[in-house]
Amino acid sequence: MISILIPCFNYNAYPLVSKLEKQALILKINFEIICIDDGSFSSKNEVNQKINLLTNAKFIESKKNIGRIKNRILLAEKSQYDNLLYIDVDTIPSSDENFLKKYITHLKKDAIIFGGCIYKKPENTKSSLRYKFGKFREEVSASKRNRKPYKYISSSNFLWKRDYLLSCLKKIQTTSYGNDYLFASILKSEKIDVKHIDNQVIVDNIDENDEFIEKTEQALENLLYCYKTKLINKHSISILKFYTILNRFFLKKIFIKMTDIIMNIIIGNLKKQNPNLFLFDLYRLRYLCKL
Repeated sequence: MISILIPCFNYNAYPLVSKLEKQALILKINFEIICIDDGSFSSKNEVNQKINLLTNAKFIESKKNIGRIKNRILLAEKSQYDNLLYIDVDTIPSSDENFLKKYITHLKKDAIIFGGCIYKKPENTKSSLRYKFGKFREEVSASKRNRKPYKYISSSNFLWKRDYLLSCLKKIQTTSYGNDYLFASILKSEKIDVKHIDNQVIVDNIDENDEFIEKTEQALENLLYCYKTKLINKHSISILKFYTILNRFFLKKIFIKMTDIIMNIIIGNLKKQNPNLFLFDLYRLRYLCKL
């Protein structure tokens, strides 16, 4: 009935798989859980081998790193059921009883179903920027997400049909961070029905500020490449819309010079305990303009 697919990399997946196995057994459904570690050769995989002892669950270690998208494709190709539920390994279902049950009610629909996410406040104050960005930009109710369904696409927690998903994923050739932008554009261009529900996972592993900024820059580089090579056509990406306006009216250099004056303030603010997201937006837009 349902294949639960968990892409892994240097992470202990056993607690997540145990919770999902328990829910599936209670529901008495046909299921499988597949985890594939993308060539991390991590010592944590010793614990992950216990997954193979759980009901209808298996853990596979890839011999080489193939990248996020190809790992997701490999998971889909190894699945036996038509309904695929992807869950990021560093998340945990917000409901210990109803998470799978809510998805099961949507199995007969052709739409791609996104459950959403919740950000758990980290003890580490060095993760303040990632936490605040996630809390205020990504932790959005289903009712709000459904108003602009292609704007809130996240591959961390979603359900879709196997053939449709493989067709879309195989169109993504870039291996960089931030392919959710491209995934959303493909869904919008092909007029795929998108439905958002309140069935969140809790994001339990939050990047420190420096790492998040680095990943953000990689995602912006990938975004601009996809835009310039026309891989991204129809989209709901706010920052790209601002960039195109500046580019169209030859205002990029002026914007860069204007933000030069406050760059020290912006960079200092991004690492505070309560960073300003508007300043982060300026940082991101400036980075795009300088590429």
